[in-house]
Amino acid sequence: MDRRRFVIGAVAALGAPHIVPSVLAQSARAYRIGILDYGSEAGRIGWWKAFNSRLRELGYVEGKNLQIESRFAGGSMEQLPTLAAQLVARKVDVIVTAGSAAAAAAKRATTDIPIVTTTGPDPVRLGLAASFARPAGT
Repeated sequence: MDRRRFVIGAVAALGAPHIVPSVLAQSARAYRIGILDYGSEAGRIGWWKAFNSRLRELGYVEGKNLQIESRFAGGSMEQLPTLAAQLVARKVDVIVTAGSAAAAAAKRATTDIPIVTTTGPDPVRLGLAASFARPAGT
């Protein structure tokens, strides 16, 4: 399975019901998701547990074919660039962010790793994506 289909699976896990899970064939490769969240782990544990649960439903099991690298800023905007750089250094396959500040920090940290933002205002208006039709601008 290629990275593009894995990213599609991550988007599906975030609640895009129009993506059919059967499209996602399993691979022996362990994929790495980087989570970048402006908040605290304790404050968001339910949300990320639901995300992980949906990934399991799609066949991605942490410790088997999935590794999750989580970074929480604890409400400190100043920490986001460092945490984003850590995820880039860990060579994750995709960075999933919660909130526009985390998405902006991830965008500044990499041009190579796909970024999926889960919450926040319009990513096009904020300059995080070129358009909804072509988010990467291609």
